[in-house]
Amino acid sequence: MTQVMLNALVVGTTYALIALGITIIFSIMKVVNFAHGQLYMIGGFVVYYFNVVFGLPFWFGLVMSFLIVGLLGVAMELFLFRPVMLRVKREEVTMLLAMGTAVFLESLALIVFGEKQRGVPPIATGIVELFGARLPTGRIVVIVVAAMLIAALMAFIGYTKTGRALRAMAQDREATALQGVNLKWLSAMGFGLGTGLAGLSGGLLVAIFAVHTGAGTAISIKAFLMIMIGGAGVLSGAILGGFVLGFLESVGYALLPGSLTFLIIFLIVICFLIVRPNGIMGKPWG
Repeated sequence: MTQVMLNALVVGTTYALIALGITIIFSIMKVVNFAHGQLYMIGGFVVYYFNVVFGLPFWFGLVMSFLIVGLLGVAMELFLFRPVMLRVKREEVTMLLAMGTAVFLESLALIVFGEKQRGVPPIATGIVELFGARLPTGRIVVIVVAAMLIAALMAFIGYTKTGRALRAMAQDREATALQGVNLKWLSAMGFGLGTGLAGLSGGLLVAIFAVHTGAGTAISIKAFLMIMIGGAGVLSGAILGGFVLGFLESVGYALLPGSLTFLIIFLIVICFLIVRPNGIMGKPWG
């Protein structure tokens, strides 16, 4: 069980980053970004190419995954979502646009990167024993880095002027605009921040799991499971949802055949949402 808990901690910290990214986008834009998993996948490939193909340090590739995927998110907001949202008010349209973007990115990645799985060399060597369980040093590094990134993001959202503006925009766009905040700039920046976090998550996890062009769909499904468990639009709920899903996944893979794990997780989530449809930390009013 100790080994299972440590594995859950590794997966949960990176899942929390993924959930935070999609929550930020949903909060400020009210857009359900079905392409979030594909952006995660691109972040993994960015790290692979910089680290393995170009021979540059892993950490440089990780920074570039945030910048490149973040800029891709800014472009998506400027040239895809913003024009559509200015013309159409129905949320179904942006959902279809996000789904189409996901299919396009996955097909483009298949053409550019091919079908093979890609990985990077271990970022640290050795094994650490904790309470009778063994954990590769590289996974401990991933836990520490992901935890630091989560803490930095929460500090940015909670204590900086831009972070407070993002929170205000998530609560009331019109009132925020009346305070002189540039909503166009803030929307692009928030969308880029959310997608950049997806890229960072993909870059971190490529140090543990191989990345391939079909990985995005599964990650998108997991991201929505996390925010449904924690509560849509709640940052602390996204973090909690990431850890809950990481725990359920680790326990399931340890005790059940792989094919049954997510079947049972889906059943648990369905039963949970029947009892608490707003998630653990969500509120009826949003």
